[in-house]
Amino acid sequence: MSEAITLAPLVAWPVIAALAASAALLAGFALLRRSRGAFLRAMALAVLLAALLEPHLIREKREAQPDLAVVVVDATPSQSVGNRTAATAEALARLQDKLAALPDLETRVITIGGTPAEAATRLFAALEKEGLQDDAHRLAGLVLLTDGQVHDAPGADLPRWLQAPVHVLLTGAPGERDRRLVLEHAPAYGLVGRTVEIAFRVDDLGPRSPAVAAAPVTVSVRSDGVPAGSVSVMPGQSQVLPITLDHAGPVAVELSATAAEDEVSLRNNRAAIVVNAVRERLKVLLVSGQPHPGARAWRNLLKSDPAVDLVHFTILRSAEKDEGTPLKELALIAFPVQELFEDRLKDFDLIVFDRFGQRDLLPAAYFDTMAEYVRNGGAMLIAAGPEFADAHGFADTSLKDILPGLPTGRIVERPFTPQISEAGRRHPVTQPLAPTAAAGVGAGTAPAPAPAWGRWFRLIEANAPAGATLMTGPDAAPLLVLGRVGEGRIAQVLSDQIWLWARGFEGGGPHAELTRRLVHWLMREPALEEERLSAAISDGRLVVERHSLAAAAATVEVTLPDERRLPLALAESADGLARGSLVAEEPGLYHVSDGTHEAIAVAGRTNADETIDLRATAERLQATAAASGGWLGWLVDSLPGVRRTAIGRDTHGKGWIGLRRTGAEVVRGVTEVPLLPPLAVLGLGLALLAAAWWREGR
Repeated sequence: MSEAITLAPLVAWPVIAALAASAALLAGFALLRRSRGAFLRAMALAVLLAALLEPHLIREKREAQPDLAVVVVDATPSQSVGNRTAATAEALARLQDKLAALPDLETRVITIGGTPAEAATRLFAALEKEGLQDDAHRLAGLVLLTDGQVHDAPGADLPRWLQAPVHVLLTGAPGERDRRLVLEHAPAYGLVGRTVEIAFRVDDLGPRSPAVAAAPVTVSVRSDGVPAGSVSVMPGQSQVLPITLDHAGPVAVELSATAAEDEVSLRNNRAAIVVNAVRERLKVLLVSGQPHPGARAWRNLLKSDPAVDLVHFTILRSAEKDEGTPLKELALIAFPVQELFEDRLKDFDLIVFDRFGQRDLLPAAYFDTMAEYVRNGGAMLIAAGPEFADAHGFADTSLKDILPGLPTGRIVERPFTPQISEAGRRHPVTQPLAPTAAAGVGAGTAPAPAPAWGRWFRLIEANAPAGATLMTGPDAAPLLVLGRVGEGRIAQVLSDQIWLWARGFEGGGPHAELTRRLVHWLMREPALEEERLSAAISDGRLVVERHSLAAAAATVEVTLPDERRLPLALAESADGLARGSLVAEEPGLYHVSDGTHEAIAVAGRTNADETIDLRATAERLQATAAASGGWLGWLVDSLPGVRRTAIGRDTHGKGWIGLRRTGAEVVRGVTEVPLLPPLAVLGLGLALLAAAWWREGR
């Protein structure tokens, strides 16, 4: 129970002050003149002024509150190193037993977790989110179970709500060692065929012998999961690594430093970067032969892309043919055969033949050159017309050894709608174009729906024993065939009717998308590879996709940032993709392998504070503990005892930590009693005035 007198003035304080001054002057003047009844009038004025102040007696009923001890458990990713998690759990259990034995003390355990997306441990910010400042009046102390890697420690400048001791119990051990690989500079983009430079260094943290400090460290390099050599670097010195971008799209570069002796973790020995490679210009050679209604379809499509440098020639006469007509009177110029097919062929990224028939228009030696060009990594696209079935067509040249489809000599001329084959429904070039099955129809339970595309009217019949047939025509005859030869690629469209789609005949078809994906596959775009493995972090999960033309269940091996290996089963689907996922709790590099292909994914930010230094440390929290009167020590030494201390007394000593007694109370009830009731004031005032008048009348 506590009592206090409060005032609730009926008028403003300036008015009361003015009235009090006037009353004092009048009373003083009357007293100086020794007027009869002056003292009684002064008392009446004082009573009236007191009534204007309206004094009250406040009685509060208070109840003592238990003090609050808060145990903060650091469960961020750095705490998973070594045996820190187990040591934290054991210390928490023992600490809770000690706190439970203390009277008038409430214990609250707050666990501060973390996700790979978080770059640092924000422990004190998390405490404020928990509303701890609302209980600051009864806070007996904080006990932190952590490895010391706290990145928002206030130091000596404590927040206003934190007036209790902060005791720090450190996991790990003093003098730990760690090796880390730090990316200093990594470009986000680069040009295909060019070299980009990645700057990095290797740091050895913690005590090292002079011999170890002077020894070089080997850093292994992998590009898109394929070993790309290694370099030796001195610890603490920057190193520049050149990487050649050999294909368009994302290029994943992984760096891995060898393990150091007795280091606490290997998870920051690796780093990865994804460089998006773009083509400066795509150089295409388009060679047209027999004129036909769709002759300009390929030219218009290629010219519509500003990133394409197109060289287009139409060949209708042999370079050796001499008709006796002066060159200036010819409708067409002589084809620069030697310049293109001897000197500049290797400068082109893609060669496109549109209804081109051999017919002695090019010397046989140049077909040998083109075949070698493809084998060495070049790309060729053949849009076949009736000339392809001719006995003197491509099949009569050295190109026959690289063609995925060879003509039978038969030309089919009847209406048909191009279809996506079973292989095409799984191949990334044509899979997005395939009509999807109706809802509720599982893969293989019903025929695939037919596409609603315009019809074509001619197909050059061919056998494709060595190629992948993605689209078919009448009687399931090959229409679009892809093949790989050496390091290069070749595609055949066994019809000259795609221009009907371009002109919207019967609604047209996806000619632009089909051609774009076809060209990107020829250019080895990673996203269009038939057999590929990909990994990405999405919503806190590692999502793995394996694309394959073969329908088979797959299990991949996932290497976690802490080097643990886990199997992951992928669920097969009808579109050629097998998918699976697992929770990505730890920041760092995830490595996925199916035995043939590899993929990487990075959780969290590269060089994040949470993983850049995994040693347990006392430095970050030492100033905070000292400023608050708290204790800092290592759990490997011992778990200190716990005592209650009075405010103003020491809050730690040898082998113990103290929790202050706050004496916090909560008000359970309030009683308010007026000291000058209105009727009493009125009666007293009238009595005093009556007495004054009576005295004056004597």
